[in-house]
Amino acid sequence: MRGALGALLAGFTLSAATAQVPDQPEAEGEVLQLPVPEAPPEATATASGPVDPADLESWLDGFMPYALAQGDIAGAIVTVVADGEILHSRGYGYADVETRTAIDPETTLFRPGSISKLVTWTAVMQLVEQGLIDLDADINTYLDFEVTGVERPITMRHLLTHTPGWGEQVRALIMDDPERLQPLDEYVRNNIPAAVYPAGEVPAYSNYGTALAGHVVAEVSGQSFDDYVDEHIFAALGMEYSSMRQPLPEHLQGLMSSGYMRGSDGEGRAFEIVTAAPAGSMSASGNDMARFMIAHLNRGEGLLSPETTEQMHTTADRKLTGVNAMLLGFYEQNRNGHRIIGHGGDTTLFHSNLHLYLDHGVGLFISMNSTGRSGATGRVRQALFEGFTDRYFPAEAGEDLPTLDTAEEHGRMLVGNYVISRRAHQNFVAATALLTQPSVTMNADNEISLSILTDASGTPLRFREVEPFVWQQVNGVERLSARINENGEVEMFSAAFFAPFMMFTPVEWWRNGALLMPLAGIAAAALLLTVLFWPVRAIVRWRFRTRFALTGRQAMAYRLSNIGALLPLVYAAGWLLLITHLMGELNRLDGRMDGMIVFMQFLSVLPVLALLIAIWNAFVVWTGGASWFARLWSLVLVASTLVLIWFVIAAGFFNFGLTY
Repeated sequence: MRGALGALLAGFTLSAATAQVPDQPEAEGEVLQLPVPEAPPEATATASGPVDPADLESWLDGFMPYALAQGDIAGAIVTVVADGEILHSRGYGYADVETRTAIDPETTLFRPGSISKLVTWTAVMQLVEQGLIDLDADINTYLDFEVTGVERPITMRHLLTHTPGWGEQVRALIMDDPERLQPLDEYVRNNIPAAVYPAGEVPAYSNYGTALAGHVVAEVSGQSFDDYVDEHIFAALGMEYSSMRQPLPEHLQGLMSSGYMRGSDGEGRAFEIVTAAPAGSMSASGNDMARFMIAHLNRGEGLLSPETTEQMHTTADRKLTGVNAMLLGFYEQNRNGHRIIGHGGDTTLFHSNLHLYLDHGVGLFISMNSTGRSGATGRVRQALFEGFTDRYFPAEAGEDLPTLDTAEEHGRMLVGNYVISRRAHQNFVAATALLTQPSVTMNADNEISLSILTDASGTPLRFREVEPFVWQQVNGVERLSARINENGEVEMFSAAFFAPFMMFTPVEWWRNGALLMPLAGIAAAALLLTVLFWPVRAIVRWRFRTRFALTGRQAMAYRLSNIGALLPLVYAAGWLLLITHLMGELNRLDGRMDGMIVFMQFLSVLPVLALLIAIWNAFVVWTGGASWFARLWSLVLVASTLVLIWFVIAAGFFNFGLTY
């Protein structure tokens, strides 16, 4: 999870998409630089497998301390399993900076965020295996209330593949006050998101969907979700230092790592409460995560039958060719020609990744207890995954695919602004999608770039077309793929990393930031100049003892036009300040700011009033014999007010209610 407004581009809290989206450098211009791992000598390979424990320990000892120090991260746990055993599990840095408490891989608990979903999906598949849940039945079959407002029935398969079609829901998703925590059954009843896409069509990562699946587990099993997971997952695998309960059971509370925004803060933050608990509430030690990885790598041993495990690991919901797909709960992370599945997870303070190398019986888990600086946790996780994979599972030498002759034609089809499928659509949070629209550009070599896919220096990656509507990263392994509709238009596209759970879709013309943002800037400048010149003119008249020339209706129109110019500026600025404050600490979305949100919704009358004033002022000016400049400027005020109303509508500010 990230607090900055722009970070919402990668998804809101409990995101699965943070590892490869670099945050922008901070104000001081620092960019986190990580060491580039070197390939090991051939002699380090062992007979038991490709990962040599001594080489792994040496490599991690060189990489992790430096990465944590550069990223201002207090501590991390890195766990590697191979051939059914823990190959390496070690803490780096501190579980508590103030007391300098070391990390115990067996007992120190971290918060793996959305990796918790894998526990929930495993529980679901246990009940599927028992015939108690049908993946393709209407989800309402298993609920004690009804999910309505959808174009077609939503199924458990849709929840597993993040295709129920719901928009983003962030209200009360994460908080620091356990007294405000809603029970799971209340949460899923009271927070049904608005349907945006027909079920099954567009991947759009959904925390609510996983929470709903957890509620189904409780309804079908007759146990609470926490009780079910304790008995059928944690106890079954001997995961004694794991829990989905919030707050933690008393015997585990003293084992929880502190969480930090930055390691240098010194003082840890409060234990985070995830309201959509099945989507991200787990606390677990590194060794317990090893037990979970081993179970899945060993064909579900202790959890699922081999057949159900294979179904979970291989059933792909592939929306695009040539890139990764969503599986049943896991998402593909294939690299260098190797089958890899996994999940990412973030709370506000903890940031984690889990990877399973299915053909090699190897698992890799990392969790960090700080957000750090300059997008540190995303870069550390990605560098670890890429370095580990390239070091121990390198790609075989292959043929370099040529750039297609259609590169220019197809590249130009993609050029433009997009919105991500995982976003808020009908409320003020939609402003984040308007302000952070990713864009596709093309260079003179007919290579395309996606603005949010950058290297460590912030330079956009370049891609060339190697298959029809499939682009390969220049000197890299990332891929882009697009789907074209019957009219020859881009329907959706995504990068290999995002494709399992998030698509980029063309933005409607009236929401297109490339058009709207410059116009809104010009309109705001025109209104601001009007407001500023009001007192300036008064001062000039006072200084030179000049009489105010307007009288009667014209004088009133002049004064009201200046007030009217101020109203939409105050309204838009108020919303932007409020959203920036809310997204700065996502636990502020727990409902404590609802009064301010309602107040801003009440102020929606201001831009409407401003438009009425601007129209009346134009009428008075044009019928009162005013100068040509006054007439022209009256039209500028009308147009500028209309543009700002267009902006606030596109940003979702004219939406009422507290569902967000």
